[in-house]
Amino acid sequence: MTRSLRPDAVLVQAVIAGALSFAHLHDLAEAAGQSGWKAWAYPVSVDLLLVAAWRRLRTDGPSRLAWCWFLIALVASLGANVATAGLLDLNHVPAWLRILVAAWPALAFMGGTLLAHSPAPDPADDRAPVPPAPAAPALEPDSPPAADDATEQISTPAPAPALPQASPTVPPALVDHARKIATDHRARTGADIDSATLRARLGVPESLADQIVTQLA
Repeated sequence: MTRSLRPDAVLVQAVIAGALSFAHLHDLAEAAGQSGWKAWAYPVSVDLLLVAAWRRLRTDGPSRLAWCWFLIALVASLGANVATAGLLDLNHVPAWLRILVAAWPALAFMGGTLLAHSPAPDPADDRAPVPPAPAAPALEPDSPPAADDATEQISTPAPAPALPQASPTVPPALVDHARKIATDHRARTGADIDSATLRARLGVPESLADQIVTQLA
């Protein structure tokens, strides 16, 4: 089955652009003193370096080496196109441009050699390190050993027993005075004096009044 040939607009545009760039590089090299076959070799060298750098970028991924030589070849191609657009007198090429054109073969050879023989970066180096998996927690037994309970009981200090509070000491003079108050209270009311009344009459704490009432009973 015969396939129909259809012109590709992108391919046609690429051929036209390549031919124009090729011609501009040839004209600039010839104006810089490179005549004959040497003038035709310059555009081939620039385009090959450009293609080699682009291929390195496509196959091995972005790298400083590939981008560096790709930009150098692109600047050389664009510079030739701009220089031959009437901005530069091709009949009187400046000395610095002659030096650049004469040094281009060595520069292109070094770039092509580095692109062809430099090792590609290992994709494994760009991967982030995988953190180690956390260790599984240890399973606790359903019932702890009896020895642990005994150890815990021994290590825990027992609370100190509370010391009994000492009873306040009642001076004998205060007891005699309280007895007089109690006798007077019994004579007036006919009942024994209680601790609240005695505390109010003497102005002493409740505990001391209770003890005095106990001694008067």
